[in-house]
Amino acid sequence: MSGAEDGAAEKITHRRVLAIALPIVLSNATVPLLGAVDTGVVGQLGQAAPLAAVGMGAVILATFYWIFGFLRMGTSGLAAQARGAGDSAEAGAILLRGLLVGFLAGLGFILLHRLLFAGAFLIAPASAEVERLAGLYLGIRIWGAPATIGLYAITGWLIAMERTKGVLVLQLWMNGLNIALDLWFVLGLGWGVGGVAIATLIAEWSGLALGLWLCRSGLTRQILADRARLFDRVRIARMVSVNGDIMVRSVILQGAFTSFVFLGARFGEVTQAANQVLLQFLEITAYALDGFAFAAEALVGQAVGAGSRSGFRQAAVVTSQWGAAGAILCGAAFWWAGPWVIDLLTTEPQVRAAARGWLIWVAFAPVVGITCWMLDGIFIGATRTRDMRNAMGITLLVYGPTLALLPMVWGNHGLWAALMVLLVVRAITLGRLYPALERSVGR
Repeated sequence: MSGAEDGAAEKITHRRVLAIALPIVLSNATVPLLGAVDTGVVGQLGQAAPLAAVGMGAVILATFYWIFGFLRMGTSGLAAQARGAGDSAEAGAILLRGLLVGFLAGLGFILLHRLLFAGAFLIAPASAEVERLAGLYLGIRIWGAPATIGLYAITGWLIAMERTKGVLVLQLWMNGLNIALDLWFVLGLGWGVGGVAIATLIAEWSGLALGLWLCRSGLTRQILADRARLFDRVRIARMVSVNGDIMVRSVILQGAFTSFVFLGARFGEVTQAANQVLLQFLEITAYALDGFAFAAEALVGQAVGAGSRSGFRQAAVVTSQWGAAGAILCGAAFWWAGPWVIDLLTTEPQVRAAARGWLIWVAFAPVVGITCWMLDGIFIGATRTRDMRNAMGITLLVYGPTLALLPMVWGNHGLWAALMVLLVVRAITLGRLYPALERSVGR
């Protein structure tokens, strides 16, 4: 029996779920640390322009790279199913296809970067000095595009193979190296904004090299040489379909959250600032609970590949139990420690007071949202991405009018209430499809 078959046949236990989820939680925890160090190091330069330029450049690149974030989810679901079916060759081919997409997308960004960055500056103009420094930062960082996008596929594959300790090692290496080089290049050598960009570029490519080594069992000579499998039209068409549906769904979801932020700006600077502070709680929620949704992707995908309905149900139930426990813990922690966290994030008295007044919404958010987040993981693992896309479209039809009307009646409370509606309707639209999904899996 192959390693893939062993993984699929292994009993789904609470320990197994935690073994997948906890490294992801720890991995996610390193992300804000890197951002804080980047900000702190550039802040030591004593000028506003470099700080603004690094922030602006990072957001621009994150926006462009985010378009290909579907590679992480699509690779995870497809590779987990191949593992469950005992087809290790196809699991490796899925990784290789994802890496090829990442390389080609990164090459496209490099070739078009001047046009893309000019468009970004046109949409979000800044001072001449900030744009100059941001252009320097972007001009260096763009050479890491193939590595960054390729790492989406590597991360998804490691999750599917239940090698999330590898994801943790990868993040610790990349972020640790980035931080060390930041300190050396900027504070030691005085390279300024360019030093921050070079540090990240080196970390990205070294991360890709480490990621390929961690995935070496899926990139054997036989798989690399099997061009007929790698470029099989049916398999490529399925990959395109799965990833395309995820991209459309993600664009709609991102638009929903962006609309929330933009509408919040109508209530004035204090409210806008308070909402920004409170949104950090949702970011913390994502870091804390992503691991359980990722565990659902891996275990559900394997059950689907193995054609095991009982395994599917068990994977969905056990991962969701841990997700629910984590959501309740997050909500209680936000309610109890929220005022202290708010004071840590801002010193402005009015913003502090306003954020406290709306704290209850972010305390409820994890409990309200956990169902849709876990269902996302389940449907990604099952690669039922068309259902996800359609459900998100229906959700938007409900969320749009709610977002338009509730803030008019209830102010910023109405804005947060609309966001809760988004989470609830996402859960309902996917939840009603779950029974049919379970029935479709094996026997």
